[in-house]
Amino acid sequence: MNYPKIREIKEAIVSLFTPAYTSRFPYEPHIPYDNYRGKPVVDDANCVGCETCANVCPPGAIKFFDDKEKKERVITRDMGLCIFCGQCELHCITGKGVALSDKIFDLSTFDRDSLIEKQEKELLVCKSCDAVITTREHYKYIHNVLGPKAFSSIINLNMLNERLQLAGREETEVEVIDHLKRKDMFNLICPNCLRQTLVKDLL
Repeated sequence: MNYPKIREIKEAIVSLFTPAYTSRFPYEPHIPYDNYRGKPVVDDANCVGCETCANVCPPGAIKFFDDKEKKERVITRDMGLCIFCGQCELHCITGKGVALSDKIFDLSTFDRDSLIEKQEKELLVCKSCDAVITTREHYKYIHNVLGPKAFSSIINLNMLNERLQLAGREETEVEVIDHLKRKDMFNLICPNCLRQTLVKDLL
């Protein structure tokens, strides 16, 4: 006949003298397994600030703030909210902008503000209506991916001028006095304003 109490006492004694199965981190170094999903590390050179990672982040740990006056996009990543799901790495349009590290995983801290990382990107703002187009790096990336097809857009012609150093940014801009006209196509304008300009030309 089995006596439950005696069995439970036996299990308790065995557990008391059995070494712990878990690692002794932080007293001893911890080596993660392959494909371990640690902290998302951003490569600023390959991140174009396109908002894709913010759109797919389940806990909303990634946020974008656009300052039209400064023409600056501020990206904040709160590692205290991050669930290390890897969606930002999976959907990154460049494939190199962010990667989950298998080395950085100890993020414990008493100061939650220290877990917030900030990144800044230059914005492209429509000269006619002040609408945010995207970041300059994002548009350059699109320009490179499209190749010769990119030159169907006036904005891409401005990018070509910059790359070939044919003219400075200020020299290629045309002052908008009253309303959108044909010459305004050579300014940095949003798709809506460009459509209005092209429709006017056709009429």
